[in-house]
Amino acid sequence: MSDAARSANRTSTSHAKPNIPNRSGPTRRHFLRASAGLLAGTAAGWNLARAAHGSGSDALKVGLIGCGGRGSGAAANALNADPGARLVAMADLFEDKVLGARKRLKEMKPEQVEVDRDRCFVGFDGYRQVIDSGVDVVVIACASRFHPEYLKAAVEAGKHVFVEKPHAIDPPGVQTVIAACEEAERKGLSVVSGLCWRYHTGVQETMKRVLDGAIGEIVAIQETYMRSPYRLIDRQPEQSEIEYQFRNWYHFNWLCGDDIAQSLIHSLDKGSWLLGDQPPLRAYGQGGRAASFGTKYGDVFDHHMVTYEYANGVRMYGIGRAQTGCYNEVSDIFLGTKGRCDLLKHRIEGETEWRYEGPACNMYDLEHVALFSAIRSGKPINNGRYMATSSMLAILGRMVCYTGKRMTWDEAMQSSHRLGPQRCSFDIEPPVKPDEKGIYPVPVPGMTTLG
Repeated sequence: MSDAARSANRTSTSHAKPNIPNRSGPTRRHFLRASAGLLAGTAAGWNLARAAHGSGSDALKVGLIGCGGRGSGAAANALNADPGARLVAMADLFEDKVLGARKRLKEMKPEQVEVDRDRCFVGFDGYRQVIDSGVDVVVIACASRFHPEYLKAAVEAGKHVFVEKPHAIDPPGVQTVIAACEEAERKGLSVVSGLCWRYHTGVQETMKRVLDGAIGEIVAIQETYMRSPYRLIDRQPEQSEIEYQFRNWYHFNWLCGDDIAQSLIHSLDKGSWLLGDQPPLRAYGQGGRAASFGTKYGDVFDHHMVTYEYANGVRMYGIGRAQTGCYNEVSDIFLGTKGRCDLLKHRIEGETEWRYEGPACNMYDLEHVALFSAIRSGKPINNGRYMATSSMLAILGRMVCYTGKRMTWDEAMQSSHRLGPQRCSFDIEPPVKPDEKGIYPVPVPGMTTLG
């Protein structure tokens, strides 16, 4: 399911307690240890949350960071979720994005959008201005490379957060996310993830039955996400190279983490959910650029295939493709000793025959329902554990596809490999540049190394 099409639901599932990384980076053992004692919130956290925002019918002020299609959609979902929510501040790198999103949202939710012109922030410090504007909740749905930094800043400022996937695009970013979610738990703040299928009621009920043994012991997992590419915005004559890349950030690795982190991550997250969000031992894969040619494309792959090997012998196979004119499929197939589950069709076959027949839902609204309910009840939720694990699954997958190497989870987690510069502006040298023919270089498996 693409971000452009996102429309379905959310009720919290496993709100894992992240573990603070050690200096060399968290290992698989740290993740396993953390998973044993996860809580939606501690009693101390509840009291802190009540102090931060008393329960009741008073308005909750929302700030939006990232005003593209997904950001506008997330803001609308937040307003749908809670009649008392008020959008009061917005930020984006580009003024046209902020003003366009404000206009659309005002037309959709005139009683809930209260964004004055002086609360429309533009530029690289806009996120900070939103956080400092007196909001209670921050919605982060901008270029993915900024997610860890903005999450950290929001939590430090005492804000509840909804943050889109991927939550990080490199190992240092994952460490930032883990630390920020740990701090959020200490402060009694809620952090909800944009990994939306965790909040789909039909998926939840189907997953519950599989976890209860409806298909026996899990043998293998096949996760597939094949779709058309994200839209490209045409280059304008007056644009700098860096502006072109920011406007087309889905197509540049240093901004998006490649398509495996944008699309296939949803599927990998569901497989990880089935396996208790325990990290794999290792992974290997293949990928490349087969159909996306020309000067307008960035440096992302258009197909990935990754095999994740788990300690219990299970293998999860992740298949991602973003090409035009091809067969498309988004599916999650679980194979067990007693049957088979097609998760998105909510169907179990084998010794147990079952199909979910409950009402339809909107998972994009329901994730925000979970967030606002947690805030108003004073019982914080924290999706930090699976935010970190699933983001790292996508990162590990990208790393093995780029290099052509087999890599352990610990090797990847402890890597200092970082995509792009730590500080951004419109004056920086573009991290990737086209050649004399206007073609961007792409990684070459077997030759590319991770510096």
